[in-house]
Amino acid sequence: MKAPLDVWVLSDGKPGHETQSFGLAEAIGRRRPLRISKIKIGGAGGRFARLREAWRESRRLPAPRLLIGAGHAVHAALLGLSRTADAPCVLLMKPTLPAALFDLCLIPGHDLGGKDTPDHVIPTLGALNRVPPPGDGPRHGGLILLGGPSAAHGWDAEGIRKAVGRIVAACGDRPWRITDSRRSPAGTLADLSAACPALAAYPHAGTGRDWLPQRLAEAAEVWVTEDSVSMIYEALSSGARVGLLPVPAAKKAGRVARGIARLADEGFVTRFADWSPATGLTAPPRVLREADRCAELVLERFFPA
Repeated sequence: MKAPLDVWVLSDGKPGHETQSFGLAEAIGRRRPLRISKIKIGGAGGRFARLREAWRESRRLPAPRLLIGAGHAVHAALLGLSRTADAPCVLLMKPTLPAALFDLCLIPGHDLGGKDTPDHVIPTLGALNRVPPPGDGPRHGGLILLGGPSAAHGWDAEGIRKAVGRIVAACGDRPWRITDSRRSPAGTLADLSAACPALAAYPHAGTGRDWLPQRLAEAAEVWVTEDSVSMIYEALSSGARVGLLPVPAAKKAGRVARGIARLADEGFVTRFADWSPATGLTAPPRVLREADRCAELVLERFFPA
């Protein structure tokens, strides 16, 4: 049996960044034994202050064989600890520093603009996540995931209420859960629960880190507001059928919106305007397992058999 691989995950404390880093680490752990240690990088201070903080945190940990991080705040610490430990580092985003400084960059394709990439840059279909591979057990019920206003999207509370009401009324023979997110306008979840009593509401503040991956693994279909790109890709990683709830675009379609349009064109997701109770949601052509694909690439590159 192989000795456990010690992996350091550098975290800036943002849930979305942690989801990407732990998604990759846990996918590696599905292939060989590993121990994951988290190093919290504070947001205060400059690069060197965060680097000193990371060094202090790392003194209590076993020597790493691999370092993983996401978020601009971890860039300097990731590079510094990687050089000190003489261990490769993987960054999960398009860096602000030159990409050549990192041993491997896993970057969503919509951030690369279709450009050719060097050997140390791997395009991914969306951001990585912690959703485990779909099992063989039965799936039942529906899950509704709410985002909120962003730089690219506005919000239409009445439109979402009508869409959710129509979906649940048409599929009332199954249990339905709904949760919101940090960006969801205050009162959104309560308003939808009042308008549609069949919904079991779970405020995001009361759910743990494992709640969403577990619910995604159980659901037969998932509806996500179109603004929430990360949750769309999480749903597609679960094996469920995925629908998009409409929200107004705040500006001309950018790279993220074009990526979502591509998913719809290729049959991975069904827009609400294209859905009907008679036909239901389209089955995606395949389950997106980007974390597992990238885990294989990391092991092949840095830890060949």
